[in-house]
Amino acid sequence: MTDKSTLIAPRLPRGFEDRTAADIAASEAMIETIKGVYRRYGFEPVETPMFEYTEALGKFLPDTDRPNAGVFSLQDEDEQWMSLRYDLTAPLARYFAENYDRLPKPYRSYRQGYVFRNEKPGPGRFRQFMQFDADTVGAAGPEADAEMCMMMADTMDALGLAGKYVVRVNSRKLLDGVMDAAQIPHFKRVETLRSLDKFDKFGEDGVRLLLTSGRKDESGDFTKGVGLSTAQADVLLSIFSPGNAYRCSYLRPDGTIGYFVGSPDEIINNWDSVLKAHNDIGLAKFFGPPSQNPSLLALLNANVACKGAAVGMQGIAELLAMLRYFQDSSYGENRIRIDPSVVRGLEYYTGPVFEIELTFPVTNEKGQEVVFGSVGGGGRYDGLVSRFRSEPVPATGFSIGVSRLAHALKLTGNLPAEENSGLVVVLVLDRDQTARYQAIVSRLRNAGIRAEMYLGSSGMNAQMKYANRRNAAAVVIEGSNEREAGELQVKDLVAGAEAAKNIADNAEWKAERPGQFTVKDAELVEKLLTIPAVAAWVGKNGK
Repeated sequence: MTDKSTLIAPRLPRGFEDRTAADIAASEAMIETIKGVYRRYGFEPVETPMFEYTEALGKFLPDTDRPNAGVFSLQDEDEQWMSLRYDLTAPLARYFAENYDRLPKPYRSYRQGYVFRNEKPGPGRFRQFMQFDADTVGAAGPEADAEMCMMMADTMDALGLAGKYVVRVNSRKLLDGVMDAAQIPHFKRVETLRSLDKFDKFGEDGVRLLLTSGRKDESGDFTKGVGLSTAQADVLLSIFSPGNAYRCSYLRPDGTIGYFVGSPDEIINNWDSVLKAHNDIGLAKFFGPPSQNPSLLALLNANVACKGAAVGMQGIAELLAMLRYFQDSSYGENRIRIDPSVVRGLEYYTGPVFEIELTFPVTNEKGQEVVFGSVGGGGRYDGLVSRFRSEPVPATGFSIGVSRLAHALKLTGNLPAEENSGLVVVLVLDRDQTARYQAIVSRLRNAGIRAEMYLGSSGMNAQMKYANRRNAAAVVIEGSNEREAGELQVKDLVAGAEAAKNIADNAEWKAERPGQFTVKDAELVEKLLTIPAVAAWVGKNGK
């Protein structure tokens, strides 16, 4: 016997999780649905390794207060630093650049796999988690970004979440315009965006502290502020709460700034005519009057916050073009919406950014009712591939958090409940007949039935408990009497459990033997296939 003092305590590292067979099966079903949507859009799969050279990944993570700038890294024998990937986008950029000559352009691909973050773990925040991405590399126009948003919406619908989500869309250019208007120094902009990205987590007051003097959390930990003035923070936070602004700037064809003054409807109608003459975008279709269109009012408010900054105007023009694509393709405000408060934490985004937000209420760890929140997002990252090549390579894409989405589907009843495994367990009652039992199992497997022989050393009662713990559909029993008669006993565990609910005592249960029946040896396969759980597994998985 091993000395207890030398035993190692079985401990799961913080920030990681084990996954059961039920968890894996549920995720696989969800992933197949997502793949179906991606394939319908013409995307094809590709797979990259978990490790990349650290320099290829770049330093784009939102949290840099951890060792190795938020990644897990090691140095190989030739002193090259390698890191576990922190997302699936940076490896795609390396793959596309390395295989540039042979890949079609634009290149449309999807990927799934685990990513790793060297971050402080917490409730719902893991160091290893699965993502599912789709990207278009080599397409520069806003129509590619709009298609990504539409595919996100179609994916949510396919998963049964229609009416329970909204895809929120913004542009980093618009945010740059607001930062220009607020006169934020360039060396403070990355931290400014990271602070704004925490709005859903900390609210307006918490983000205001992060932007200015700093914030202390409930544990007493202090996060240093960006050091902006209150006036600068006010300009930035104005995009989160559209107000009653009645003065709107626009960019004239000659590059000068013009202004409209009036009610929101008047401004939007005037804006529309200028845009048509200026760049043929216009706003030809609305879902309801302009003043009741959340996307247009959000853009109007953001336009005011930009104060005519040129880069902000470019972002607004791109968002207006995307809005037109959404509306012309019948994606209404209830599915995709322009929302200037969307930030996204990663540094490599250069244009439109978007998030899938699930809008149904849940109770958080503090007992408060909140919306479920984001399960994925993405955006345009035109500079990421260009790190490897001299020519510009535009790209756009999005990522879904598989575990978080699976949790959401479970809460809404859209994740399939644990199904019976369809397994048939052949019990071993006579040890000297092990070869005979193994032959029965082989016959079942050859017929396409999922089967196993009990490999433990326990008696019949323990073997039955084992079959129940395995969520088996049936057991096959052959003792000496059955063997002499050329018969076997089959117990349908699902039917037996259901029938047992109406049996009052043990004597009646023994007399009834619910779910149990006798079959001829030659008819075993045929009779097992009459059990619904067995037939369902065979029908789904084939021989």
